[in-house]
Order: sequence, then C-alpha cells, then structure tokens
Amino acid sequence: MLTQSTQTLAVKALLTLALILALPDHLSGAQSDLRNHVETLASDPWQGRMTGSEGAKATADYLAEQLDALGASPLPGQDGFEIEFEFTAGTSDTGSSVSVVAGPEKNSGKDESFAGTGLVQALSFSEDGSVTAPAVFAGYGMVVPDDGEFSYDSYAGIDVEGKIVVALRYFPEDAEDETRGRLSRFSGLRYKALQARERGAKAMVVLTGPRSPNAGEVVPMAFDAATDSGLLAVSVNGEIAERLISYGSNKTLEQIQKSFDDANPHVTGFNLEGLELTVKASVKRERKIGRNVVGLLPGAPTSGSNGSDGSEAGFEKPYVVVGAHFDHLGKGRTAGSLADKEEADGIHYGADDNASGVAAALAAAGRLAGKAGGRRIVLAFWSGEEIGILGSADFVKEKVLDPEDIAAYINFDMVGRSKDNKLSLQAVGSSPEWSGLIEKSNVPVGFDLSLQEDPYLPTDSSSFNVASVPTLNFFAGSHEDYHRPSDTADKINYEDLERIAHLGALVTTRVSRMEKPPEFVKVERRVEEGGGRDGVRAFTGTIPDYGTEVDGLMLSGVIEGGPADEAGLEGGDVIIEFGGQEISNVYDYTYALDAVKVGEPLKVVYLRDGERKETAITPRAR
Repeated sequence: MLTQSTQTLAVKALLTLALILALPDHLSGAQSDLRNHVETLASDPWQGRMTGSEGAKATADYLAEQLDALGASPLPGQDGFEIEFEFTAGTSDTGSSVSVVAGPEKNSGKDESFAGTGLVQALSFSEDGSVTAPAVFAGYGMVVPDDGEFSYDSYAGIDVEGKIVVALRYFPEDAEDETRGRLSRFSGLRYKALQARERGAKAMVVLTGPRSPNAGEVVPMAFDAATDSGLLAVSVNGEIAERLISYGSNKTLEQIQKSFDDANPHVTGFNLEGLELTVKASVKRERKIGRNVVGLLPGAPTSGSNGSDGSEAGFEKPYVVVGAHFDHLGKGRTAGSLADKEEADGIHYGADDNASGVAAALAAAGRLAGKAGGRRIVLAFWSGEEIGILGSADFVKEKVLDPEDIAAYINFDMVGRSKDNKLSLQAVGSSPEWSGLIEKSNVPVGFDLSLQEDPYLPTDSSSFNVASVPTLNFFAGSHEDYHRPSDTADKINYEDLERIAHLGALVTTRVSRMEKPPEFVKVERRVEEGGGRDGVRAFTGTIPDYGTEVDGLMLSGVIEGGPADEAGLEGGDVIIEFGGQEISNVYDYTYALDAVKVGEPLKVVYLRDGERKETAITPRAR
C-alpha cells in the first residue's frame, strides 16, 4: 500500500502530465493561464478536491507553488504558505439505544430496549453518553419568539427540568401558510435541541410522525461539521415512537400529532406518566486536517505607512485580503451533491465551483504583485467551504491575521460561467465605499453589473463579515451543472473570466490606495434564521439565478428529474407567483417555499420570453 507521501507524489506526477494541454489558438496568454489552472484543478487526479483528502493536499501544494512563483512570502508568524486546521470530517452512530427503565403500571414487567439500524440513531450533533430520567412529550419541541403578532412555545405549561424530552420532527402540518413560514424557520433539530437544553432537559428523543414527510423514519445522520449541541439527542422509528407514546396516553401517535398540527399555541405537551427512559447516544466523529494556503504578495508600502517604524518587518497594516475556496465535493458523498442516479459516485470536478475563483484570484494577484504603493495584499485559498465555510472561519477565529488588521476582504466564487456580459457584485452593503469603487473600476472593463447588498452569503466572505470586515464577493451566477459531475472545465467562459480577474485587481488596487480603510456597516439579516435549515422539508429542483435582478425569481436552470423539471420549468423562466404568493425576489420565494406542503400540487405562474404561463409543481420530501 502506498504511503500518504508516496500518494501525494504520484498525484503530483499525474498533475504534471495534466498541465501539458493543447490550447486553442484564439486564447490570449492570460486566458491560457486561466485555463491551465482550471483544467488542472478540475481533472481526474485531484478527485474533486474534497477537504481532508489526498487530492485536496495536492491542491494545497500546487497553490503554495503558485504563491512562491508570484514572489509571495508567508504571513508574519507562519513557517510556510499552508496553514492547517482540524475539522470534523463525518459522523457515524456506533451503538445508540433507547431503553424503558420503568413503564407505567399497565406495562409493568414489559421493560424493553431498542437499538439497531433503522430503529434508533443519534443525531449528528448529539453529545456522547447515557442518561436515565422521566419522559415528557413536548409536541413539536419548538419555540418561536413573540414578534407582536405571533408566538409559539411548545414548553408552555410543562416542566422538562431533569427530564427527557420526546418531540416531533418538523413543524405543524396543518398550519396556515403565513404561520407555516414563521414556524419552519425555527424547526431545525439543532435549534430544537438548544431550546430543550436551555430548559434543563437531559436528552431529546425525536419522532417523525405519521402525518409528516418521511413518516416513521429515523432522521438521517447527515454531515454536521459544527460541534455537539450540549445535549444527548436520538431519533427513533415509527414503531418505537408509537410504543413510547402509548405508555403515557390512550391515543395513537397520529391522533396526538393531529391535535398539534393546526399550530394552536394553547395545545400543550404532557408528562408520559410513569415512563422512565435510558437514552444512550454514541457518536463517532472523524477528525481530519484541512489546509488553507495563504501568502503575502510582494509590494512596497506607501511612504509613511504603519510599517515605516520597522514594526512587522515594514508590512503595512491593515492588509487587503483577496481569496477563493479551492475545495469541492470529491465524489459527491455529501449532502451537497445534486448528482442524479446515473452520476452517482462520479467525480465532482468543480470547474466553476470553484476552480474558476481560484484561477481568477491567481490572475488578479499576477496584476497586483510587486506594485509599489498602497496597502499590502494577502492572497488566500480556503478549504472546507463546501462543508460549512470551515477554513476561512478557522482563519478568522484563530486570528491568523487579526480582523482589525484587515482593511477589506474580496472573494471570488463561481465566476466562470458569466453570460450576456452580466456579473454580480455581492455584499456591497457591508461598506458605503463599495459602490463608488466598483463603478470607477468597471469603466475600462465594461460589465453589466448587478450590485447586491446582502453580505450573508454561503461563501467565505461571510467569515469576514461576521468579524466586522468590509467584504465583496464576485459571482457570475448558478447553472444546471452546480454540484454535479458535469461542472467541467470545457464549459468555462475564459474570456470573461479574464475580465473578471482584471476587475477584481482594479477594485483591490483602489481599496489598497485608500487613505483610510473602507468603513464597515453591519447589514441586518433579511431572512430570519432559527438554527439552520435542517427543518426545510420541500424539494422543488429549482436553481435560482442570483446574478440577474428582475421582478420575480429568475431560474438559471432546474435539476434534471426534479419537480420543476417535471412541471416544464426551465432556465430563463421568471417565477412571479408560487403557491398563491406573489414573488418579487428570492426572499419572497424562500418564504413561499417554507409554507408549501410536500406531495400537494401548487400553482406556479411564470414568464417565459415575456409571455405569462402557468404550471403545477408537486414538491417532494427532501
């Protein structure tokens, strides 16, 4: 068997061969370099660059070589370009169980123990351990803060201190549409565990009710990179759920669930009288090492800068950081893959997501390296973005560079598939200076720009936004190959990719030469979050186009074989009504999606080439 170092050398040898590619004659030198980078990263030897994998390690080595070629130096206090971080690479159940220690009098002598695949399974964020305590049923186990119009508290009227909470998954099935939208944002299981823990519960047992999607099934142990929730938490199947409920009630689980399903806040939970349980949660977390690749580009600080007194070896602070994530989904064995059955276990090449961003950052750095004057530029490549923005978050948390020493962060993510000269610049609300800087920088480049204020993005810029650093994200739009093996290098628009890198370099240069760093502005979240999206049940197979501003929701594509595809929707369609709700933007769509019922058809009104059309779509359980 090859050792890890031997495997790395073997991968590098294959990559060297992969670099010897015949390039079309019409490509400029800069575009040829961009294509080299994309085709190298999105090739078979890299195996999809999954964080912690051998392919990701080879990618990090490759990027370190690029930094060296640019004349970069390690950050102050670092021995090299590669900066390691530890992360949870996956979770598995190694023997969770639920046992009846003492049943009510009608069941005395019938103590039972349940364990095994499909019967009992720990939730991925559960603590390890075992507790024994009385059980109490808490309905859906939800708490929705009072906003003056609506509130919901499953714990009203019951005491769970020192007890085991038994609660339903998801949220009330028969609630009215507006109420469903509010409830869904607080139905995530991690959020439910937090509420139980804060009220003194020792453990939580989750039931998927017979009136819910995925009825009677245990909760899949999906990847959850975050730390444990501070509470033991397991799910049980429908048969065990019925048994537990029968110990404390004369009604069936379906009857009990139905009584909670209209979201009446006055329907309360109840003690499962005489029932004492032992809940054991056994979770194995696989720990691995990820690597960010970060370097300081060459360049002389402006005269009289912070470094003129010799501090930090003359480096001017605050720095401007330019970055992109280099990881992708490997062979797609994560919750993020959208591969269909025919593509299962295929390499997810990630040419656009995010070999394109890496190539753009390298091209921008090539224009910036060695320039005299202005702030120093840091070039950063992150791993772990696809599994929770882990690499950049660790960089900020560990203060590899103190956020106070960062003037701004500029990110490239999915910039390889621009169409019709359109490009989105996101997070511009994080500083009042962005709009002017972008407008001036775009004059020689000439993109049709869409400026979007929201800085709460599913990419690495969010790690810096929460640390009060002004951020900007370059994004060219989503497409039907997103998170599928078909995201390949031959589909990249290299001409526009070069222009995007040029624009990024111009914006970075202007920021670096500002007398004072850009002012940070905290933008209020436009979508309220309740502890994650694991409560979302509905799948429609739509791929929103975040880069085009229209009155409605434009689709960049649909998932093949998904509900939207079956309903006849396609890329370019603009949804203006969904399930009876008017859709003006992606936020309206998010709220509308929260309120749909799985398996029930709903009307969709959309525009295609300006013509108003209607169809029916039937959401599936996620």
